[in-house]
Amino acid sequence: MQGVLSSSERYFRMYHKFNTEPDLDTLFNLLNAMHSLNDILNNRLSENFFQDDEFISLKAIRNLFHHQNNVINELKIIPKDLIPQITTDLIYLCLIPSHLVEESYERIQNRFRDAHITIIKRTFKWYGNVVNINPAIFNFSVKVYEKLKSLNIILTSEEYLEFAASYQYEIENNFSNFITGDIYFHTKNAERVLNDIFE
Repeated sequence: MQGVLSSSERYFRMYHKFNTEPDLDTLFNLLNAMHSLNDILNNRLSENFFQDDEFISLKAIRNLFHHQNNVINELKIIPKDLIPQITTDLIYLCLIPSHLVEESYERIQNRFRDAHITIIKRTFKWYGNVVNINPAIFNFSVKVYEKLKSLNIILTSEEYLEFAASYQYEIENNFSNFITGDIYFHTKNAERVLNDIFE
């Protein structure tokens, strides 16, 4: 059980760091922590996220980064405050060129490829030549929290307790624990705004 606890704590540490000090390293570390947590849950408890849309989508991106380290440099993490013409429910946009998401399809096993491509297309937020993956990261983290809670895995780290308090606050105030991740634009050409910002 110690391995499950340490992997779970690591996931929430990496998630917290990604949300407070986001950069390409924190994203890469978070995706690796996600992958490791799934492996250890599967090996130790026969539990996993293999049926989860966000996991399937983020795993494809993680595998691409893992095997082609240089491509992570094409990502951009942008505070929403730098884009005054948008409203969205997360502080940061994590933008990746759509061609990289499409390249990640090649690393999916043939027997799963068609189904997983469909999942990826509906899970990520697509805006022309860029894709926002941060909503998938947020919603996956909620699912990690809920799975650990259902397995009676109790964590004590500051990062986990902060997440748990936020989750409980949303429950008590009848807010959804999940987000849509939609971006609302105060301009007519949403794709042009994000593509210009990305460039």
